[in-house]
Amino acid sequence: MTACNDDLLDTKPETSIPESIAFSTPDKILAQTNNLYKQLQNQSFYGGRFIVFNEQRADQFGQNDGNAATGSAVWNQNVASTNDFVNNVWSVGYTAINASNILISKMNETTVISKELAKNYIAEAKFVRAFCYFSLVQTYAKPYNQDKSSLGLPLRLTPITTSGNNDLARSSVEMVYNQILKDLDEAETDLPVSYATPLLNTSRAKKATAIALKTRVLLVQNNFDKVISEAKKIVSATPPFQYAEGNLTQKLESNYVAIFGGSYTGTEAVFSIPFANSTTETPSAQYALAYNYLTQPIIFLAAAGIVSDPVFSSAADARSGLIGTSAANQKVLKKFSVTTAPFRDYVPVIRYAEILLNYAEATANSNDLVLATALLKAVRNRSDPNYVFPVNDIATKEALLTTIQKERDIEFLGEGFRLMDLQRKVQTLPAKKGSIGTAPLVLPTSSNYIWPIPSGEISTNKLMVPNP
Repeated sequence: MTACNDDLLDTKPETSIPESIAFSTPDKILAQTNNLYKQLQNQSFYGGRFIVFNEQRADQFGQNDGNAATGSAVWNQNVASTNDFVNNVWSVGYTAINASNILISKMNETTVISKELAKNYIAEAKFVRAFCYFSLVQTYAKPYNQDKSSLGLPLRLTPITTSGNNDLARSSVEMVYNQILKDLDEAETDLPVSYATPLLNTSRAKKATAIALKTRVLLVQNNFDKVISEAKKIVSATPPFQYAEGNLTQKLESNYVAIFGGSYTGTEAVFSIPFANSTTETPSAQYALAYNYLTQPIIFLAAAGIVSDPVFSSAADARSGLIGTSAANQKVLKKFSVTTAPFRDYVPVIRYAEILLNYAEATANSNDLVLATALLKAVRNRSDPNYVFPVNDIATKEALLTTIQKERDIEFLGEGFRLMDLQRKVQTLPAKKGSIGTAPLVLPTSSNYIWPIPSGEISTNKLMVPNP
């Protein structure tokens, strides 16, 4: 099954159009659907800064700039509920959730388009809603594996179209995750297998996108059996691991460097944030990944972090080519290379490599070390075809899991994964050094292990309870 529309993704915002007009024609409905992705593309969210925040809060980067506008408080682990970033991420996430709720409501009653196409759009809205809730619950609530009964988020599942309707208590972390998975299951059912162009396959949700995100969510829950059952839908049983259906093929790119340049829409890109229109969509400087990692750089690779691994000093591994040295003799990340405005680097959100490593970790935890090792090798040998893992690194379940985690740290450096991996395992956020000083370690029991509930939400939602 493919979608009916073969137009390029147009993310022109349509939120200011009256509802009586916004859903009155097929083109306007498509514009509202595309607007959901515009919300994700916001420079405070997956358009750039949210990725940087997740790296600043983890341990692989040092901070060069002590200015509050560059996130120095984020790196120092001392943001307050009044912090602009804390409020902006929450606001952008819930704006996208509400836009999704409005579209779902309108598509359930529309007669303007076919029922089949309406179901497709509802499925896209459910994917976006699930993606936003997953991002927010990890940021503002305790990790699932730490205390799933603790306070999560207000679960807003119906549209808010007037002011004064903001009071809603927080559901538990478990309830939020249940809703995320419910949305993704339903989205998978009604999403198309593919779209008409590589750009649409990369930038709009399809069946494989929903399945891929489920492997991430379920891994965060340590639900390894379910990770395996979902991954099997989009990973072949034997190497070369891939998924092919209709005109869609998802597999590892043979050239690692090409993932972050060129068309950005190759076989590895399961879901990305595009910047196809460089004049209206691209983030401003301090929000762009390349500006943070390379132009200034605002954050640099910590010498004691994963960049010290031999992979990054080996010419045999393609990933070493994306590490550079700044004028200050600091190691810097070169994945995002557009260093001046307009910052057109696409943001990879879900890559096929992640699915393979999610699958590898789940199968290792389920004691299938042979398959786990094969999946791990597929990722490593794509970048270094002749590399052979030392026997001791893969001989036991514990050793293999450690090696898989190291591969994740190497493979996804700078893509916003490190904080998620630390917190899903309820591990301490390590202390780290930067040019502006040393940020303290953060224990899982500390209040700053997660972000505070924003002051803006507390002031407008009478039922909101702050984090302890």
